[in-house]
Amino acid sequence: MASAATPAAADSTLPPPLEQLRHLAGELRFLLPGVRGEAAMAVSRTATTLTEVFSRLPLPSPQETQKFSEQVHAAIKAIIAVYYSLPKDQGITLRKLVRSATLDIVDGMAQLVEVLYITPTQSPENLISYNSVWEACQQVPRIPRDNKAAALSVLTKSVDLVKDAHEEMEQAVEECDPYCGLLSDIEEDNSDNHGDEEDILGWPSNQDSYWSEEDQELIIPCLALVRASKACLKKIRLSVAENGKKDQVAQLDDIVDISDEISPSVDDLALSIYPPVCHLTVRINCAKLVSVLKKALEITKASHVTPQPEDSWIPLLINAVDHCMNRIKELTQHEVEL
Repeated sequence: MASAATPAAADSTLPPPLEQLRHLAGELRFLLPGVRGEAAMAVSRTATTLTEVFSRLPLPSPQETQKFSEQVHAAIKAIIAVYYSLPKDQGITLRKLVRSATLDIVDGMAQLVEVLYITPTQSPENLISYNSVWEACQQVPRIPRDNKAAALSVLTKSVDLVKDAHEEMEQAVEECDPYCGLLSDIEEDNSDNHGDEEDILGWPSNQDSYWSEEDQELIIPCLALVRASKACLKKIRLSVAENGKKDQVAQLDDIVDISDEISPSVDDLALSIYPPVCHLTVRINCAKLVSVLKKALEITKASHVTPQPEDSWIPLLINAVDHCMNRIKELTQHEVEL
């Protein structure tokens, strides 16, 4: 009789199912952030099981919930262990990609558990959260297998980001006034406001919303500088693809590290050309971008991906960048002297 009563007594100490989920969610949030196929698929399977059993009534028993929680915890700890097992000498760029994938999975699972204990019956939120975990796990097989492949992946993303920024800037210039259509719609919708159009929806109807002739003149070399930035990244990526060696992880990391600063610098410049334009801010952002570009080109030139340092494309791009910056300095010199 005593032995039969022991399990019942032990069972009574377990928290209710939803309380166990809340506790599990908290634990997952505190777990530190490679990731490879089997570990990710294990997480995906546990996410599927957890979503299925907590999206219908009746809810699992406390004992079943404890088992599910242990499975989730084990799967997450296994995937984290894979990341920590990745040797550091494999390269920083590769480790960053693996770490990012790990974080996506851990955060997605934590969010799923939180949603399940808040809305434990079938709901759209459950499916959305589950899909996030599933998609994060599906990305694992696409993670590069070595540092060169990782470098090319990051450089390709940077090229695409700068390309998008350049296209947006060109479109804005073609339209001459990026807010023209918006302001026209506002003025038409508020035609009964007795001519008082100032500060409608935060868009003042004044010259601060338009480019002056001086602004438009300054934008031309800014566009050229962004175009040169895109050319630099494309050539750096091509050099890594053609000449990069998998065992030269440190040099590849250095190239990616500095090249990764180009896109944010382009974004800062792109934002600063919208009206009202502060010419001094534009000049400062251009100078920062030029500094990053030159450093990226010099690091690339000194690395193994440029077997012939005198290769003509590097000095040509440096000259192009300098030419743009000199023109920007000419057009903003008045602002500096004030």
